Parts: sequence; structure tokens; C-alpha cells
Amino acid sequence: MAIFIAVCDDEIEISSELERYLMDIFSKLNIKYEIDVYYSGFALCEKMKVGAHYDLIFLDIEFAKGEINGVEVGKFIREAHQNDTVSIVYMSWEKRYSLQLHDIQPLNFIIKPMEFEKVEQVVKKHLARAEIWFSHLTYKFGHDIYKVRVRDIAYVESQGRKLILHLANGVQEVFYGSLKGLYKEQLQRFNFLFIHVAYAVNYDHVKLYRYDEIVLENNVTLPISQTRRKAIRDSFSAINKRRM
Repeated sequence: MAIFIAVCDDEIEISSELERYLMDIFSKLNIKYEIDVYYSGFALCEKMKVGAHYDLIFLDIEFAKGEINGVEVGKFIREAHQNDTVSIVYMSWEKRYSLQLHDIQPLNFIIKPMEFEKVEQVVKKHLARAEIWFSHLTYKFGHDIYKVRVRDIAYVESQGRKLILHLANGVQEVFYGSLKGLYKEQLQRFNFLFIHVAYAVNYDHVKLYRYDEIVLENNVTLPISQTRRKAIRDSFSAINKRRM
């Protein structure tokens, strides 16, 4: 699978240097990639309007006078284009824009002139995030294999031989299997917490953690079994530290 990258900066030297950095980084990581370079925010927006998709966008903030700026481009991507999965990395000669970028939730902010090591760190941060963000849980029902985006699963429930995926939008998907087996094979690496013999919850959907129960963002409250309380506390703390 290739990573699709956009570089958007009206300074040709900056764009060319960043493109070389990215080619070196992805080649070193042995990851397929495609890079498109744009010299205006308007050009990037127009391309995305007709279907262009990117996983990672390096976006300048200041363009020539009269041009749409990088903050407006970011708002278009997040709001008008309704894309909350692409990683946006802002670039600028100044630090004064940080407050304006809060709602856009960029992956990072790089001060020019850019250093190779800093760009490499940002790429690796995107790849670490994307592993969770874009990963799918797979399950078999009959002769068919289904995929569900991990980030859409609030929790998994076991009822005898039946497993129920409770999605954040209220939809339920049912198949047969062992919760313990599913946890070991897939859920554990996606930061699910095996809180009870009947429940495994997605850390990213936890709203409130208590000693004996977890409250999810959809206000569902699930018990933590007594024998698992210390392990869950340790796991919750470990995930927290990794995310920070």
C-alpha cells in the first residue's frame, strides 16, 4: 500500500527540498509513496474537490498576497471536504499561528528552514498514528470475510459463542468466535482493554475510567471484573503514557 503525500508551498526551493527529504525518508523506510507538489492552496483545494486523496499533507501557511492561506485550506479539508483522517503538517517561518490551528488539529507544526531530522520525526509520527487510525478488524461470517475500521468500534461484547461489535454510531455487527481469541489476535495491538470476560473496550472511546467500571463516549457503562482491575489500571496508564 502506498502513502499519498501532498506538498503545498509557493516557495519552489522549499518545496523541492521537502520533496527530496520525503523521497529519502520513505525509501529508507521501504514504504511505497507518491508525492504531488502544489504551489498554491487554491490548486490543492481544487484537486481535492475532484477526488484527490492524501494521507499526509505538508501545508504552508503564508502564500502570496491575495491567495487563500494555509489556515483556510485546512478548514476546507476538515469542514467543507469533511476529511478528518488526513494528517496535516503546517510549515511557516513564524510561530504566531499556533492558536489559529487548534480547530484544524494538525499533526505537527514545523518552523522553516526545515531540518531533515524534524521531517523524519513527523513522518514516523504519522505512520504510528495511521496504524491505529486506518487499521481494520477482520472477522469471518459463513464463508465471507468482513472488515470494520477499528476506530469505529466502541466495544466488543461476548454472549456465549456469539460476539457483538458495538459501533460508535449504534450499529451492531454479530459473528461467532471467542473474545479471548479475538483479543489476543487483533484487539490487544489496537489498544483495547479486556475489562471483563464479556467485554473488551476501545481505549479511544473511553470517556471516564473508574476503579470498577468504564464509561464510554456513548454513555454506556461497563463493569471491570475484580480479578482484572489492577491489570486494567496498569494498561490504561501505559497507553496514556505512550499517547502523551
